[in-house]
Formats: sequence, structure tokens, C-alpha cells
Amino acid sequence: MSSILYVQTSGLDTPERLYAPFVLAATARAMDTEASIFFIIKGITALRKGEAEKIKVGNFPTLKEAMDQAIKVGVNLYVCEQSTQLLGMSRGDFIPEAKIAGAGTLNDLALDADAVMTF
Repeated sequence: MSSILYVQTSGLDTPERLYAPFVLAATARAMDTEASIFFIIKGITALRKGEAEKIKVGNFPTLKEAMDQAIKVGVNLYVCEQSTQLLGMSRGDFIPEAKIAGAGTLNDLALDADAVMTF
């Protein structure tokens, strides 16, 4: 099976940039492609418990709805452990579906993916 990795660096300060990886990853799953999203730097703020419910841009559903759809179809979510330290966030701050992972995991995912996109 082919795979694609989305790397989300944008955070809550640019809410319009948060939807793309969820929509694209859910679409990839519908195309029978393995899909993962790795959240790094400010991107990790989107996975803090309670934050996605607050984000709604234009006529789109809430970010939480887009996130839930992606999770439902099997998209893997990763939070960069070093970014949690950089931004002073605790491992327990994030939604339970997100796995805390290090730089080595990101490198492995990128090396194994057929394509990598950054947001």
C-alpha cells in the first residue's frame, strides 16, 4: 500500500491552514493510501484538548469535525515530543488519538512515505 505523510507546522494563530492535512489525509484513506499527519512546532497546538472545537473557518465544519472524520477513517496523528518541550506543553495536554513521537519517528515516516507534504 502506498503512503503519504503530511507535516503540520502551522498552529492556532493561522486557523485556515489547519484543515488541509485532515481533509487530504482522509481523502488519501478513501483512495486506499496509508496517511499520517505529524504535528511539529506550532502545529501541535491544534491537537491540544478542547482547541479544535473552537476553530471554525467560513462554511467549513469545525476543525474537530474534520479531525474526527480523519481519525475515523484511520489517519495516524503524531505530536512532536521536542515541540511539546519547546512550547512548554505537557504530554497529557493532547487528544488521546495523538501519539507523542520523537524526531526519529518523523524521519522514519518521511523515509517510508511515497510522498511528503508540509503545511
